[in-house]
Amino acid sequence: MGLSIFWFRRDLRLEDNAGLMAALQSGNQVVPLFIFDQTILSKLEVMDPRLNFIHEQLKKLNLQLAPYESSLQCEIGEPLDIWLNLIAQLNISAVYANQDYEPYAMDRDKNIKALLSEHGIPFITTKDQVIFEGKDILKADGTPYTVFTPYKNQWLAHFNPSLVQVGTPHFKIFCKQKKPLPSLNQIGFQESSIKVRPYDLSEIDDYASNRDVPSSDGTSYLSPHLRFGTVGVRQLIAKLKPKDSIFLSELIWREFFMQILYHFPQVVTSNFKRKYDGITWRNDEAEFEKWCQGKTGYPMVDAGMRQLNETGYMHNRVRMVTASFLCKHLLIDWRWGETYFAQKLLDFELSSNNGNWQWSAGTGCDAAPYFRVFNPTSQQEKFDPKGEYIKKWLPELNSFDYPTPMVDHQQARVRALSVYKKGLEAYR
Repeated sequence: MGLSIFWFRRDLRLEDNAGLMAALQSGNQVVPLFIFDQTILSKLEVMDPRLNFIHEQLKKLNLQLAPYESSLQCEIGEPLDIWLNLIAQLNISAVYANQDYEPYAMDRDKNIKALLSEHGIPFITTKDQVIFEGKDILKADGTPYTVFTPYKNQWLAHFNPSLVQVGTPHFKIFCKQKKPLPSLNQIGFQESSIKVRPYDLSEIDDYASNRDVPSSDGTSYLSPHLRFGTVGVRQLIAKLKPKDSIFLSELIWREFFMQILYHFPQVVTSNFKRKYDGITWRNDEAEFEKWCQGKTGYPMVDAGMRQLNETGYMHNRVRMVTASFLCKHLLIDWRWGETYFAQKLLDFELSSNNGNWQWSAGTGCDAAPYFRVFNPTSQQEKFDPKGEYIKKWLPELNSFDYPTPMVDHQQARVRALSVYKKGLEAYR
């Protein structure tokens, strides 16, 4: 008999894994596979904590597979080359994977599917990381939603509890094998001191009241786990209660941005609203560096950037403030900030990162109006009135070592409005 291969990607769990379930129901022995994709690895720093996290999760998967006398088969290299070798080495009947919606992943899977097809091997992909994918929720005319609230309303109208039912897989048909997991050094990486924290759903009941308070530490730390699939979105939503509507809304935002990226892949490098292409960004490299280091002289901005640099996390409210400051106060292209966050955030997800940065810049599909300019000082007064958050990350706050504000808020606001207005007029 031939083998079925399940290809783990951003779904690093055995339970509630739709593609794995399909593979285990194929009737063949299942080879669990993970590929350290050299195309992706080449863009990461040698001590990237996300790679560390993936490696730790693979260790956990091997421990879970051990009772079934199985283990992951881990390969390092370019996916196309690896699949050529696997086809030559194994009697493969079918390949299973969960669908990925990012442009690189879709191109990669298209090429792998073509290769497998040449050898008569079906490549079966399954919806797993979302409840509704790209074409599941469309307007009556068949076009995608580009504004969140109507999309959310349709998401809720389409939803029913059967969509989050979790099946019980039969793990005993994993292929019996004992493959070594390559070390971080063998993959070309080193241990990072920055760690992904375990997620905690005990604070969900207080999420609505605490989500804008950066000092409360009321976050679930769930986002990196959703990003890498160590928890399934179905099992997560199944645990929510009716009063958890704000938390559910955040999960719907995630799917909204995913379907925007699916339908409009050009947003990766371009403004969603092309009328903003006429903006003349200042793009001062020295000012950008101060922003990156958390030395702008605005405590809320600086505390957020210090938290990001030291931990890989940043509170959601603070993300909005720091992003707005870069785009509006400093008039630095949102793509610069988006790229920096992509390098540092433990929960980096292309669709959400891009969508939120374009929202902050005013250039996105469901963007804040360009004339909305967050005042970092008033944001601090409102959401960190006792200074608990900023004091934690800025020990030099009340000393002469802390810099004076690099720009005046009111002057920067007037400048931003003028530049945006001229940009819109130039585009016309």
